[in-house]
Amino acid sequence: MRITLLAGGLGLAVLAGLLLEAQDPPSPASVDRPALARQILADPDLPDVLERARALLRTGFNAGSGYREVWIRDYATFIELSCDVCDPAEVRDNLLMFFRLQDEDGNIIDGFVPRAQANVAYKYRKKPAAPDFWGHKNTVETDQETSLVQAVATYVRKTGDADILRVRIDGRPVLERLENAMEFLRAHRWDDAHGLLWGATTVDWGDVQPEHEWGVELDADSHLAIDIYDNAMLLLALRDLVSLLGAETPRARRWQDLAAEVRQNVRRHLWDETRRQFRPHVYLDASPFPADFDEAAIYYHGGTAVAIQAGLLSRSEVRQALERMRANVRAAGAGSIGLTVYPPYPAGFFKNPSMRPYGYQNGGDWTWFGGRMIQALIEQGLVAEAYAELQPMLRRVIDNQGFYEWYDVYNQPRGSGTFRGEAGVLGKAIGMLRDWAQRQLEEPAAPATAR
Repeated sequence: MRITLLAGGLGLAVLAGLLLEAQDPPSPASVDRPALARQILADPDLPDVLERARALLRTGFNAGSGYREVWIRDYATFIELSCDVCDPAEVRDNLLMFFRLQDEDGNIIDGFVPRAQANVAYKYRKKPAAPDFWGHKNTVETDQETSLVQAVATYVRKTGDADILRVRIDGRPVLERLENAMEFLRAHRWDDAHGLLWGATTVDWGDVQPEHEWGVELDADSHLAIDIYDNAMLLLALRDLVSLLGAETPRARRWQDLAAEVRQNVRRHLWDETRRQFRPHVYLDASPFPADFDEAAIYYHGGTAVAIQAGLLSRSEVRQALERMRANVRAAGAGSIGLTVYPPYPAGFFKNPSMRPYGYQNGGDWTWFGGRMIQALIEQGLVAEAYAELQPMLRRVIDNQGFYEWYDVYNQPRGSGTFRGEAGVLGKAIGMLRDWAQRQLEEPAAPATAR
């Protein structure tokens, strides 16, 4: 059977956020919705890119051509499309591997790889439950556990296979292990003073800290901080965990209460009302950057997009965020609103040379997150805006004949030449757009109302 999220018994704060996500409000009255719907359905680029995405996802599950591993933060963003084009048993087996490599404290790896393909540069984890596979974890980040919860929930919604929740690994069912993963965050990545998750200092959703030449592992030099991406991902995971448990169950109510607390604390500690944006970091001790550096002026595109998906911004704040992203793209000369951050951190702030200004996660343009902003706009009913901002993302897939990992400020492709996360988020956004358009032409026209 398919598992759906029920609203009964939720706290008011959680319910308000869930309603914000679930509703499909109309586009502004100035938009001719039937005309827009016909334009979307007639656009040949949409089915073209969707079929390219489906073709790529048929070929495997590793993150991309530059990665051997199946990464959970990537897999969670393309698993929905993979369920359409791959054997569901393979999709399921990949999910179960993360539980086979789960540690006793509940924490989840970033990715796994067949032992014969292991890269010695990583610190790999071996477990008796998966003797032929090794896993590793970039410990600066705090999104592995939340990504796995989201991935499992997406798989169950898509396939109706709720039996996966009852599969026992080392004596414990998957559903219990999902709760164990969330318990790990509460026990080992939780700051009581702010009531939010912490991680190392990284750029937006990234996994590179400034204090090390590679920068993916917590060490004695790490500066711990709270950011919007990790906590928005937590809210999405809590929503999904509640749906898997059943909203009316006693086990679910505890996570509902936590979601209400996190939602309130995000607005209290991370939202900068004066600048109308999320603060890049709230430091638990000190910043790794010079004292005279105004980090609060940096706008985080990716974390803001995920925050919108999590229902953390009002409709007017979503509109303001989109306008800010558009302005940042113009100022940077970038290709799309997938621009990671603007302005980027100055040269020399990160020991990893890839983190130069407008490099990699420091101002690179990532459809992997820009596509999530497109999805968020559609969910908010801002369909004309979503369609417009999707155009440059579609065009570069077609022009470059593939889904590249990221693009530089000159809109040139960089990184892996086959990046499944980009294919996943674009494919889903295209499906959402076409579904919306089809509904407009099937439903009776409603009288226009001023907004």
